[in-house]
Amino acid sequence: MNERLLAKTFVELADNLVADFDLIDFLRLLTDRCVGMLGASAAGVLLADRDGELRVMAASDEQVRLLELFQLQNDEGPCLDCFRTGVPVCVPDLSKETARWPRFAVQAQLHGFGAVQALPMRLRDEVVGALNLFRSAPGPFDPVGTPIAQALADVATISLLQQRSAQRSTVLNEQLQTALNSRVLIEQAKGKLAERHEIDMEQAFTALRRYARAHNRRLSDVARALVDDSEPLAGLAS
Repeated sequence: MNERLLAKTFVELADNLVADFDLIDFLRLLTDRCVGMLGASAAGVLLADRDGELRVMAASDEQVRLLELFQLQNDEGPCLDCFRTGVPVCVPDLSKETARWPRFAVQAQLHGFGAVQALPMRLRDEVVGALNLFRSAPGPFDPVGTPIAQALADVATISLLQQRSAQRSTVLNEQLQTALNSRVLIEQAKGKLAERHEIDMEQAFTALRRYARAHNRRLSDVARALVDDSEPLAGLAS
C-alpha cells in the first residue's frame, strides 16, 4: 500500500472539516482513492436523502454507477443491507449469493464483479450511507485494507456531519438535498458534453472535474454554466 498516498488522503479528507467543500467532488475523491490504494476494481458511495432513501452520490466509473442504480431500483444488495443494519457486509464470492440477492448478484457478475464489500458511513449510531468496494475476481478481502477503508468512510462521514449542533440533522438534510440537486445537474452536463464532443460519460465527468479544479470552481457551478450555456468555458473538453 502507498503510505504517502494514504496519509495524503486522510489530510485531504480532514481539510474538508474546516472549509466549504464540493460534496460531489469530495465523494468522488473517496471512491477514486479506495480504488487506487485498496485494490478495489471500483467503488461507489450511496447516501440517504431527507426521506431516508438511498441515492447514488459518487462512483469511480460509469459501470459501477449503473450497478448501484440497479441495486436501488431492485431494493436488494449489500449496500442496502449495510445501510439498514449499520454493520459491514463482506461478500468474497458473489456467485454464492444468488439466493440472498437473486437479481443483484447476477447483475454484478454481468458487470464483471466477483466480490463486494459494503461499509457503513456512520457516526456513533447514525448511519448516513454506505461505501461499496467491488473487486473483479472473487476471493477474501485484505484484512489490513478493510479497517483502512472503514476509517476512510468514517472520516468522510465526519466531514458530512461537521456542523454538530441541535440542528445537525436539519443541516445534513439540506446539505444532502443540495448535493442531490447538484448530482442531477452534473449528469445533465456530462450528457451534453459527451454528445457535443463525442466522448463517453466517464471522459465527460473527468473533463468537468479537471476544469473545475483548474479554475478553482465548484463542480456543480461548472455543470450549471454548461447546461445553461451561460458562459463559454473555453478549453473544457480539450
